Amino acid sequence: MAIGRLKDGVSIQTALADTKSVAAQLELQYPDSNRGQGAAVAPLTEVIVGDIRPMLLVLLGGAGLLLLIACVNVTSLLLVRSEGRRREIAVRGALGASSARLVRQFATEGFALVGMGSAFGIVLAAWLMRLLTRLIPTDMMANMSYLQDLGFNLRVGAFAFTIAIFCMALFSIVPTWRLSLSSLRGGLAEASRGSSGNSWRRLGSNLVVIEIAIAMVLLVGAGLLGKSLYRLLHVNLGFQPDHLATLEIDAPDAVYGKAEPSIALERRVIREIEKLPGIQSVGVSYLGIPMDGNGNTTWFRVIGRPWHGEHNDTPQRNVSPTYFSTLHAKLIRGRHFNENDDASKPNLAIVNQAFAKKYFLSDDAIGKQLSFVPVATKPIEIVGVVEDIKEGPLDIPTPPVLYFPLNQNPSDSFTVVARTFQSEASLLPAMVAAIHQIDRNIAVHNEITMTEKINTSQTAYLHYSSAWLVGGFAVLALLLSAIGLYGVVAYSVSQRTRELGIRLALGAQPRMVYQLVMKEAGRLAIAGIAIGLACAIAAATLMRGLLFGVSSWDFSTLTAVAVVLGASALLASYLPARRAASLDPVEVLRSE
Repeated sequence: MAIGRLKDGVSIQTALADTKSVAAQLELQYPDSNRGQGAAVAPLTEVIVGDIRPMLLVLLGGAGLLLLIACVNVTSLLLVRSEGRRREIAVRGALGASSARLVRQFATEGFALVGMGSAFGIVLAAWLMRLLTRLIPTDMMANMSYLQDLGFNLRVGAFAFTIAIFCMALFSIVPTWRLSLSSLRGGLAEASRGSSGNSWRRLGSNLVVIEIAIAMVLLVGAGLLGKSLYRLLHVNLGFQPDHLATLEIDAPDAVYGKAEPSIALERRVIREIEKLPGIQSVGVSYLGIPMDGNGNTTWFRVIGRPWHGEHNDTPQRNVSPTYFSTLHAKLIRGRHFNENDDASKPNLAIVNQAFAKKYFLSDDAIGKQLSFVPVATKPIEIVGVVEDIKEGPLDIPTPPVLYFPLNQNPSDSFTVVARTFQSEASLLPAMVAAIHQIDRNIAVHNEITMTEKINTSQTAYLHYSSAWLVGGFAVLALLLSAIGLYGVVAYSVSQRTRELGIRLALGAQPRMVYQLVMKEAGRLAIAGIAIGLACAIAAATLMRGLLFGVSSWDFSTLTAVAVVLGASALLASYLPARRAASLDPVEVLRSE
């Protein structure tokens, strides 16, 4: 791996073609070791943020939709307020107030509204940024350099200022457009009262449909991400992660660098930790444990089959005889390693199911022999097949894996895995103390429980973050859409007070008034849900890279969100409907 700066005018595609040409020449020159190696070139920014880019885009989209629904809601409320002030503004116009003076009034009100909201939002955002960055694990933050300086700066301030200017213009122009000077003067005589009320009801209804559609998109996105997170955390790991404590050991190479001292150290570490109260069993692994990356690979061939330099590359682990039993990993066929499987015996290996299926198909892998390449070694006999253990990120298929006896491939650096009867986190300090009793010069680090290791893995954390943040957006969107619907229905009821009073005076039952108001709200909700459903499916298709085990057409999620939105719409319209049904027709007609 290398970092290079391209010459001026040279594209990534040109550099890739050049490096592939070099790789092809190396393959011809060194066919035994460079067959099928190839080359890859990618922009550094893509390497750094490639995994998190989809989540950032989803969060940016969610924030944008939430901003849109908030603007629609505030605009709707301002329009309701401007309709209520129609007579007041008409009087001002009749007394000589110019259009510019009225526009300045609305602009001043919009500036005050946006100023207070923006100031509060910036303070809250700065606090949330510090909080969220503190929640990121330290080792994960070390791999996310783009988040280390996250905070309020000039770019964030400029972005917030731009949004504030947009909102101020929107909140100032819309009421002014609705209340032109000519219509205001007409409003003095209230000649246009009914038409303006009907016009507002139509406009307000359209705004509410937009709000519900946006809320549908955010709720579906949150539901799909939440379901993906659940599926991810319940994926088949091939072992039991509960009550597993892990830590890593680095012993001085000058003392334990050779085979015999390394094997003796590994056995003594197991014995000392097994003596601790609450410990059930202990296993050791070199080159990684479950949930670690797949960087430790080996190149091999199957003995007895034609081989033409194919590059069979697979992860490897060197494990103790008690490793699989400590994990509670299932041995499907063959046997486990034992303490006698040392360097004096034939080389042995255990493979996982993925390895057996890929390289032996329907044949039984037990008894088959492998050899390292390109330098041939003595044969490695396969003596067992274990169920696939999740040897890498949660959201990718388990690759073929080779497990070798640690006694045949010893190391003075390895990982200890201990199964406990009690809380595994409480036993980690005792495990560290037991190792330091063996030798104070042994470095112990990365003490963590397997459950915590899974939950704080980068894959799980990205799904956690996206699900919670988009879920927060969705809850706010649901609340705002319900408020918007309530405002429109309440305004509609206030505009139709005379009509509803006449209906009641002519013998209409309160339930009929309930039905009249609820039907209006129901039509808006159905229209918003239908539009939002189509938009949600399109949005989910774009974010399918963040979904795990869930399709963008997940019927249960779409149905549940539609039911929640429908129920919230009915709840939001219940209070205006109840107020309409409880009108006293005598009082209504008298006031009119």
